[in-house]
Amino acid sequence: MTKAFRRDWREWLVFLAFAGPNVLLFAIFTYYPLFRNFVLAFQDYNIFTNEGEWVGLDNFKRFFADPSTNKVFENTLVFTASVVALILAFGLLAALLLNQKLKFRNPVRSLLFSPTVLAGSAVAVVWIYIFDHRYGLFYQVLRPFNIPAPHWLLDPNWAMAGLIMVYVWKNLGYATVIYIAGLQAIPNELYEAARVDGANAWDRFRHITIPGLSPVTFFLMVTSILNSFQAFDIIRVMTHGGPVNATNVLIYRLYELGFETNADYGKVAVMGVLLFVIMFVVTLFQLRYLERRVSYS
Repeated sequence: MTKAFRRDWREWLVFLAFAGPNVLLFAIFTYYPLFRNFVLAFQDYNIFTNEGEWVGLDNFKRFFADPSTNKVFENTLVFTASVVALILAFGLLAALLLNQKLKFRNPVRSLLFSPTVLAGSAVAVVWIYIFDHRYGLFYQVLRPFNIPAPHWLLDPNWAMAGLIMVYVWKNLGYATVIYIAGLQAIPNELYEAARVDGANAWDRFRHITIPGLSPVTFFLMVTSILNSFQAFDIIRVMTHGGPVNATNVLIYRLYELGFETNADYGKVAVMGVLLFVIMFVVTLFQLRYLERRVSYS
């Protein structure tokens, strides 16, 4: 046995000692459940006998034949697109403001970031009272103008808007902090050179700030899309997917079928597979095509 072989073997042992426990935990709590879910999507599973009968694509056919499926996908698309667009837009605006030398800038940054670390269920409880059309904050603000407060969580036309507002408010601070870090990483020499060349504020923003923030924007877009697909706690506490399925998104419909109604595990597994495939395809598309527009220099 050569010295090089023994050295390589020791390095592999060290690698296994550090990475092995993590790989094992991932295999037990992530990869096996994922594989098991794929198998259940093609079975008629009975929880009492712990047995599953192979039914092929029947679960997929039943899921897509469900009248509520189109509404669930529509809600998921509206929620995800709105949340990501608003978080990126308002996060950038807040970062541009809080990156200036303003009085009380640091306390404001802390206040803006604080909702990010709060539990979604606690945030939802507070906003339920804010949205209340009888004595909530919106009611108190609109009452002097004799404007009736919307029934945010009871009206199908307002419920989704209310959820989007709460989710954006909770996650805005995170995007702002990341954007501030990106702004501070852009060299000031670029702005000074642009001013010497006669570039106005809009030109500097368009040709320096936006390209300089492209890696940050790409990162926030990927993480925001993935997180919005998994938004559950706020929906669970505030609307339970209602009223009339107005806020029922894919992740909540999965929970609803699995734990609140008839425990149709075949359908639940189908939704898990679809959610995984959608998130995988969206992430792959971003990494494959959108990252080409990112400038890391």
